[in-house]
Amino acid sequence: MRLFIYITIMLFCSITTFSQNITRENFLDSLQYKSFLYFVNEINEQNGLVRDRSTKESPASMAATGFAIPVWALAAEKNWITLDKARDLTLNLFNFLLNSEQSEKPDATGYKGLYYHFVDMQTGKRMWNCELSTIDTGLLLAGIRFAVQYYSSDNSKDVMIRKIGDSLTHRIDWNFVVVSGREKFNNTIAMSWDPEKGISKDCWHGYNEALIMYIIAAGTNYTNYKEGYIAWLSTYKIGEPYEGLKHVLFPPLFGHQYSHLFVDFRGLYDDYMKNINSDYFENSRRAAYTQQKYCMENPYGWAGYDSLTWGITACDGPGELYNTDDKKFLWYAGRGSAGKDYNYFDDGTIAPTAAGGSIPFAPEISIPTLYNMYEKYGNKGLWGKYGFVDAFNPTVNWFASDYLGIDQAPIVLMIENYKTGFVWKYCMKDPVIIEGLKRIGFEK
Repeated sequence: MRLFIYITIMLFCSITTFSQNITRENFLDSLQYKSFLYFVNEINEQNGLVRDRSTKESPASMAATGFAIPVWALAAEKNWITLDKARDLTLNLFNFLLNSEQSEKPDATGYKGLYYHFVDMQTGKRMWNCELSTIDTGLLLAGIRFAVQYYSSDNSKDVMIRKIGDSLTHRIDWNFVVVSGREKFNNTIAMSWDPEKGISKDCWHGYNEALIMYIIAAGTNYTNYKEGYIAWLSTYKIGEPYEGLKHVLFPPLFGHQYSHLFVDFRGLYDDYMKNINSDYFENSRRAAYTQQKYCMENPYGWAGYDSLTWGITACDGPGELYNTDDKKFLWYAGRGSAGKDYNYFDDGTIAPTAAGGSIPFAPEISIPTLYNMYEKYGNKGLWGKYGFVDAFNPTVNWFASDYLGIDQAPIVLMIENYKTGFVWKYCMKDPVIIEGLKRIGFEK
């Protein structure tokens, strides 16, 4: 029976153009499979690096690479690839990470155990004079911690994955990027370092995607994790954009999703969440509903926004070539909305990953929204070889040409967390994640 289902999905998904063969009943399976294909096609199999976006000239993104690790394992579970293939991709990546250059040189792969945001797909060297990224390293590590738990057999490759994974985790010097001399931000983690300017003045505070980074850092060698996390919590913004949807605000939906790819926050409370009688899972549910309400309200009159067309997050966009006297459009931007009075760069652009990454929190609105997008816009340019393209804008009839790794992965992984809790099952028994949660005060 499982083989029959797999063959059926393969037949549906082998068509790279829009197909009416995908019904409401098999839509999630088809979307998950098509989105997964990014992570076996847009990669360098020899070193495990994953392209940031689906263009030949694209460098690798460390966050997309970290997301790929559980995607490969999930693919093995579903017989989309063999377990040996998933092992080999993971071990090739781990060997590359372990042996790539860690130094102050401007073309190294990383420094102090951390990694640059973008690196060359072939050589692994820093690209575009980008930053040594603490959050990209944190997301990479989340994938590594998953692998340490998933590859648990006595198979020699599994043993090496676990050994190298632990080495990569514990060699990072988090204290190197801790902020000092900034009053209320003391002991937080800086956003970046680079050999030209040193440690960034910007730091991770307030609610956003960096929660997973603080958890993993606290579970390893981050010395002043208690003070740093108190500072992180101290700048939360809470509001109730719509009645009954009070939550800790962060306008782009990816900030409510990335940490949840790995950690099941249901019934877990830090000091802040205890005080407001909520948890981060419920917080993300309310954030998704807030965006649906915002798009139904549609205060700026963008075309297409409604109860089944919503989802504003960091993504590609039409760009300034579509500008008019009264409407301005951006290319890639950290779009988001937490209601009319708190939004970032809303220019009418919708990203399917926003609803896709919200499936576990609010399946009752997220799944119908994705299917509506497929039915309404799929044959107009929204649907292609990896499922949904990155974004679309009905106001100017624009559809993205690229797919982004960091936007495809939440679709794959959150569909599975909704169905089976696959990634959560392994990450929630990882000792580094368990210790990190405990140290910064999470309790049931």
